[in-house]
Order: sequence, then structure tokens, then C-alpha cells
Amino acid sequence: MRVGGWLFRKRTSIPLPIVAALLLIPPVAADRTAVWMVWAGLPIVLAGELIRLWGVHHIGSVSRTRTDRLGPLIDHGPFAMVRNPLYIGNILLWIGFAVSARLPWLAPVVLVLLALEYHAIVRWEERLLESRMGESYRQYLQRVPRWLPNLAGRSDSGADAAFSWTQTFYSERGTLIAIAAGYLLLAAKSALLS
Repeated sequence: MRVGGWLFRKRTSIPLPIVAALLLIPPVAADRTAVWMVWAGLPIVLAGELIRLWGVHHIGSVSRTRTDRLGPLIDHGPFAMVRNPLYIGNILLWIGFAVSARLPWLAPVVLVLLALEYHAIVRWEERLLESRMGESYRQYLQRVPRWLPNLAGRSDSGADAAFSWTQTFYSERGTLIAIAAGYLLLAAKSALLS
């Protein structure tokens, strides 16, 4: 459990080796004909960010904390279908970047590494939430799956509790800037290799 707590606090910096791999490893196909991989990764990145935006719209800035402070139990929006939509969005972002970097072999490596990291974090978070929220959280655990969305579990309750889209984009600005910077760095890498 200590590992999960440590990973939770360091979860922003832990992907830095993935960033280094994306920028330093030569692409599988360095020629211009492989540009399709850049475009193939983009919708995966966009899907990941759309999931994140939807999640942040419902959970707010509490998702940005590095401490164990808690807000209320969020069980609406994407959190009615799956308990960890933000982590799922993150995984899609990184897989999309691996494809866009023309390193498709890195996508399954990223998937496994992040799945292990997030599994440890989620187990820690779940114990923390259960100890602080009690029965209401235990019921949520029974109702909503951890990783594979239950589309039948969709709930519109709590829609009024969602944050404004202005607040959502403000809270998510760091991720949006990182996505733009990531694609600029991949373009620079491609130009250097040409």
C-alpha cells in the first residue's frame, strides 16, 4: 500500500522515462511515408483527452491534488460507468503518443507500465476512500467497475453538480499544454531526423 501512496504523489513525474523514450528512440519508420502513424496516434490522444475532460468536468480540480485530501464521492458522469476514467484517459494519451512517435512497439509497453502503476495507485486510493467514506463508498465499489466501463451504468444524476466548462478547461490546462508541447517536440524530432 505504501507503494501506491508514493506513486500517487509522484504520478506526474513517473511518466518522464516514457517522454524520454518518445523523444530519444529513433522511430521504426523514419521516412516520410510513415507520417500516417502520426495521424493514427492523434485520434487516440484526442479520445484520451476527451475522457479526461469529461471526468474533470465532473470531479473538478480535486483531481490535481498530490495529497490525500478528499472531495465528495463523485458517482455521476463517467464516474457512474467506471471508477477511474482519468487514468484510462491518461493511458490512451500515452498510447497515442507512442503511435504518433512512430514507435508502435512502445504502445503495449506503455500500457503494461501504466496499468501496473495505476493499479497500485487505485488500490491505495480505494482503501483511503473506503476508510473515510465508509458504506457509501463500499456501495459505489459494488456498483461501478474499476477499469472496464459499464455503459449500462450511465447516470445523469449529478449533472447539476458538474463544473462549468470554463473551470474544466482551466483545471485541465496543464494537460492540454503538455499535449501541444508533445506534438511540437515530436515534430522537431521528425525534422531533426529528416
